[in-house]
Amino acid sequence: MGNIVRYITEDGSAYVIAADTTAMVREMERIHKPSAVVTAALGRLITAASMMGVMLKGADDSITLRLNGDGPAGSLIAVSDSEGNARGYVQNTIVEIPLNERGKLDVKGAVGTSGYLYVLKDIGLKEPFTGATEIVSGEIAEDITNYFAVSEQTPSVCALGVLVNPDLSVNCAGGFIIQLLPGCPEETISAIEKSLADIPSITEMLSSGMNADDVAKRALRDIKTDKLDESEACYKCNCSRARVEAALISTGAESLKEMAESKEDTTVECHFCDKVYRFTPSEIGELLGRAYS
Repeated sequence: MGNIVRYITEDGSAYVIAADTTAMVREMERIHKPSAVVTAALGRLITAASMMGVMLKGADDSITLRLNGDGPAGSLIAVSDSEGNARGYVQNTIVEIPLNERGKLDVKGAVGTSGYLYVLKDIGLKEPFTGATEIVSGEIAEDITNYFAVSEQTPSVCALGVLVNPDLSVNCAGGFIIQLLPGCPEETISAIEKSLADIPSITEMLSSGMNADDVAKRALRDIKTDKLDESEACYKCNCSRARVEAALISTGAESLKEMAESKEDTTVECHFCDKVYRFTPSEIGELLGRAYS
């Protein structure tokens, strides 16, 4: 399970969400078995989606982040519910590129520096809210920060990190998002800037034994805060046979008829959890009769 906490400053002018998503990203790595740099990239995006998910107000709300860069990883997608349970998918799971100039995994090189970050919020309205901003770095945290500034006009700071072991397993993963609320005084802004000036990386903090509470307090060091809440989140896919049946029906009567007349089973694999759903020709025929009779 991953741990997510929220703190607000005593004057109510800013708040921070911090998350330890190590277990979540480990499950993603177990399912998709990506190369190290793709684990780091998709792990960061899933972490961001999880924290942005808990910002949603409705129990049935969800958020989807789609990063369409020009790098070899292709499109990356992360989806979270309002409890922070997230799942992810990447177009190309295996990308082998050199380390960056700092000797770290080159997430920017895998994602690309040109393209768009799309954010889709399903909050129960007739049409989902969709925002799109250009990729500004490909490191993902900076792109999330830019999205909040440009699309939601909310001054924010986002930090994300995934530490991958030499055997490709995940050592730790997590992040934090700080947001300034309307009327945030200059002294609070200055205190936040001072706190962030020398803050260690997310992976340094988590690998040293700090938890989500510790990260949140360190991000707002020397600022009096109150804890709002905490929750547990995990890698969670909401696919089901019923959802797959609905998707098959949506392909149309002609498509279902062709499947039903085939002598082979129809298989559908979930991109997020790799679960395979199998339908015999007779089962497809039953769907056809149920939907289009």
